[in-house]
Amino acid sequence: MPQVKGATAANDADPPSVTALGRWSHTMSTMLAAQLVAPRRFEIARVPRPTPGRDQVRVQIDGCGVCASNLPAWSGRPWFSYPLAPGQLGHEGWGRVEALGADADQRWLGQRVATLSDRSFAEFDVVGVEELVPLSAAAPDVAPLEPFGCLFNVFDRARIEAGSRVAVVGLGFVGLGIARLAAQAEARVIALSSNAEARGLAAAMGAEVVALGDRGQACGLVEALTDGAGCDVVVECTGYQQPLDVASDIVAEGGRLVIAGFHQDGNRNVDLQLWNWKGIDVVNAHERSRTRIKRGMALAADALTADPTWARLLVTHRFPLSRIGSALEQASERPAGFVKGAVLTAMATA
Repeated sequence: MPQVKGATAANDADPPSVTALGRWSHTMSTMLAAQLVAPRRFEIARVPRPTPGRDQVRVQIDGCGVCASNLPAWSGRPWFSYPLAPGQLGHEGWGRVEALGADADQRWLGQRVATLSDRSFAEFDVVGVEELVPLSAAAPDVAPLEPFGCLFNVFDRARIEAGSRVAVVGLGFVGLGIARLAAQAEARVIALSSNAEARGLAAAMGAEVVALGDRGQACGLVEALTDGAGCDVVVECTGYQQPLDVASDIVAEGGRLVIAGFHQDGNRNVDLQLWNWKGIDVVNAHERSRTRIKRGMALAADALTADPTWARLLVTHRFPLSRIGSALEQASERPAGFVKGAVLTAMATA
């Protein structure tokens, strides 16, 4: 449970059942929120500031990470309807609890937290107390715990051990994070990516690197590096068909293929005969259990506090709320130096 914080009188805009932290207390009853009104078109809307229910809290959002899973809605896939709700898509938020519902524990008031919500592209968000993960005062200013929690959960599901041969296919946020964790676990890491800059980052972490271009050539290089044995664990982090094929090819007999990529743009073809013949385990590393997601976020909170370089290394770009469209554009295009972006609600317009 978070450390006890002192409470003050409720905000004038809130009902008597809500306790608000005086530091942010004012009479304004609205907030700014980014709203995706059409494909590739955000508008900044002024909307009513949400009031927490009895067992909820209101979080003043410091920032929210931009996730690859935001891109289908941003690009306009046919299964989405527009406009989305204000703040929606923002599921990697963090900030500080500044108001409580009547039944929420007073000790949350003033606590830095990360949230499990999907409307954090806004100045405020309302969440249940069961959707909060505490952040220490020593945690980095930029602390999107939800994606780091995913990263730690993928690593847990991969069961990587010292001395094992580990291939990471795709070096975005998750891939680079898994490569770093695997190297720290003293595994032998082979990192595959079409991005030369990302391969350079992985090499600096201690990985051997392979260009992910032609399937046969990439597989041949991994085969040469492993003396034909393949890799004990292969973590696919791209969400695309061709890298999934490479991942299937390079996993060793009796090995483990971990699917961490976000596959949302249609069906995938897999060589089930090859999987069956090799006798491999296939792990879907996408968590749906809130308990496991929060467990990963708690591990991430400890890791980011102990080693702030995690956030500096993997969250490379920051944007004000007014430039959220640029944040999504860059997440899609991945310009030089880009690993992951975050929208900072208190950041001045740039």
